[in-house]
Amino acid sequence: MKIRSAPVPARGRALAAALATLAFATCLAGIPSAAQGGEAAGAGELPLGPGPLPETRTSRQLAEGITQVSIERGQTSAEDFWTVTVGVGTNEQEVAELEAAVRAAGYEPRRDATAGPDPRGPLDRPLGWMVRVGRFTDRAAADTARTEMVAAGLTGSVQYTGEDGHGTTGPWSLDVLVIDPTRFTGRMRSELSNGIVPGRETTSETARRTGALAAVNGGFFVIGGDRTTPGPWLAGTDGDLAGISVVGGDLVSEAVNGRPALVLPSESGKRAAVRRLSTRITLHTATGTARLVTGLNRQAGLIVNCGGVGTATPFTRPAHDYTCGNLNELIVVTPKFGTSAPEGPGFQATLDATGKVTAVRSVRGGAVPAGGMVLQGTGSGADWLRAQARVGALLTLRKSVADVDTGSGVPLTSRTSVINGGPLLLRNGQVVLDPVRDGWSPEDIQGADRAALYNGWYLQRAPRTAAGVTANGRIVLLTVDGRRPGHSVGMTIAETAEVMRGLGAVNALNLDGGGSTAMVVNGELQGLPSDRTGERPDGDALVVLAR
Repeated sequence: MKIRSAPVPARGRALAAALATLAFATCLAGIPSAAQGGEAAGAGELPLGPGPLPETRTSRQLAEGITQVSIERGQTSAEDFWTVTVGVGTNEQEVAELEAAVRAAGYEPRRDATAGPDPRGPLDRPLGWMVRVGRFTDRAAADTARTEMVAAGLTGSVQYTGEDGHGTTGPWSLDVLVIDPTRFTGRMRSELSNGIVPGRETTSETARRTGALAAVNGGFFVIGGDRTTPGPWLAGTDGDLAGISVVGGDLVSEAVNGRPALVLPSESGKRAAVRRLSTRITLHTATGTARLVTGLNRQAGLIVNCGGVGTATPFTRPAHDYTCGNLNELIVVTPKFGTSAPEGPGFQATLDATGKVTAVRSVRGGAVPAGGMVLQGTGSGADWLRAQARVGALLTLRKSVADVDTGSGVPLTSRTSVINGGPLLLRNGQVVLDPVRDGWSPEDIQGADRAALYNGWYLQRAPRTAAGVTANGRIVLLTVDGRRPGHSVGMTIAETAEVMRGLGAVNALNLDGGGSTAMVVNGELQGLPSDRTGERPDGDALVVLAR
């Protein structure tokens, strides 16, 4: 059943926007409609674009207590076009140098301001300026221009200005799942791709493997894993979760301390929450000696998205898409990593299910025992392990998860799921974006161009996945297509926060997006993947099971 929203007169735009947000939020909060009868969810406009804009919604009830709403909004703007971006400069000198290089290659540069300021200030000027060449009506022409520019000695990328983050009329294509835990009779949980940490599979494959009624992609993870050193890239094991993961009550991956996560204390979805989390993991000997564990189920020395503990370098705060290092690690590898532990120099001890050390070796790697674990040490961690983990010794692993804002613990029962994400979007109904705290600060880190990352990832539009909880405990899962001009331009992080609030969420976070964004319903992928190769294999997913 499709419900088409009629255009709203300009004189009533402000009131209509307020009523639109209220109408949809109220619908999701419990007024009989989508959540209680399969009819369209709300009749008001989403807070996207200048409005009023054409908007079409299609709603269907998938099962008792779970509804899908598909939303098509807006239209292609005549003011948007294709262009080639040579680079981003944050001051006059950087911009002038880029422009000089463009002119030297025989092209005329153009400056386009970023869609927001540096979050550290000053707030009265843009973060920087994108130095660009050309205005093209289609991508093919822009691709041709870029090829010619590269041959002339320039670098650059083809971009669509509707994705810059400035005002546009769209279009947007969104899918929303609304789950009412008081009526939902199935189960929902986090699920590792392939059932273990290494490797990836698409959300569609995860849904098929688990028999899920619906699924959305989960948190951040490592792609490729071909790099073996810290730096401004993703490094480690392909599929390694770059943040906290709890599956069936089992802490599988440590937190990027202080970043938000979606917490599901029960498989029904009751008491779902969005919380900033930290993890504390310690290893204890029978004589009372203890050592801080720095990581779970990952390669030693590689802390993706940073936010680690101990002697992590260059810092212990979050830094998105940056891999921090640590030469003095104690890593725990469980069967969730698979049957083989990561290899490398250091010291290793193998424990059985009772915590007894059954074997030691002077290098890392080898079999992971079912029901047991492998301990891997480097630097001072290896020294400690070598002294304490003698064959026959008993070692006890203790793990805890806590809310960093309240200090309260998160109980880990057999039905607990936690999925990492960021940034935090909403807290108690208010937009609470803090890119610096959540790891998207545009500051340079050892030569890494973080300003370009912040502009491209945070300020510009892209496919997004988000999760939130309404005031009365309903769960809202959102995906929006992007990087598909003419179909959907995606959303900025700020737009994602406002849309989640417009959908009735009071607490919400962003999950992994871009090519990872995917929602599957009844075995069918909703929307269009942004990657040219199709749906991207991810590290984990949130699956909704009929029973």
